[in-house]
Amino acid sequence: MLSFRLTAILNILIICLWIPNNLTHFRYGNINNCIDGYVGTWWIEKLREGQEVSMTTFEQIIDGVLEHEGGYVNDPYDKGGETKFGIAKRWYPDLDIKNLTKSDAINIYYNEYWKPSKADFLPNDLKATYFDMCVNMGQRQAVKILQQAINSRKMKKIEEDGVIGEITIGSAGRISKKRLQAYRCLFYGRLVSEEPDQQRFYYGWFKRATTI
Repeated sequence: MLSFRLTAILNILIICLWIPNNLTHFRYGNINNCIDGYVGTWWIEKLREGQEVSMTTFEQIIDGVLEHEGGYVNDPYDKGGETKFGIAKRWYPDLDIKNLTKSDAINIYYNEYWKPSKADFLPNDLKATYFDMCVNMGQRQAVKILQQAINSRKMKKIEEDGVIGEITIGSAGRISKKRLQAYRCLFYGRLVSEEPDQQRFYYGWFKRATTI
């Protein structure tokens, strides 16, 4: 087994090679293989410092969310009912969904989704994925999936209660975006298995889960 000093030196050399040369695509596919060693979550933080530009602010993230949500839809198989920009009649019964403006939708997302979700406190590479989950499936379910992804690591477990508190936020640095996306896809697979009539939405959910 390599000594701690030699291991640390090798870690630093690899980081020095990766970051200046923009070798970022290799990072997330291999990061979880070394995370249980000496360097722990320090690895993730250092590698994230050199990551490619990602969506980190509400203004950047909401554009991607709205693109996935699309315009006005009234699909009888959609449990949300009448929907526009992802804002559903089921949750906003007093809102004129058909005439909802994009600006009004953005205001709703900021005040009723972004701020309560505490997405701004998560690692930069998780913000967009996590917030999009809050929009797509509700905050409580999104937090549970985040907690499940965290607990999938061989570390101290946290409670999977669907509450976004200090412990969950502090533990989010353990995982990569890819791991969170994987557990999001797992949720959709289980949902379709339990409710086969929702299978018509699965491919769209899958594409969304793997692109944001």
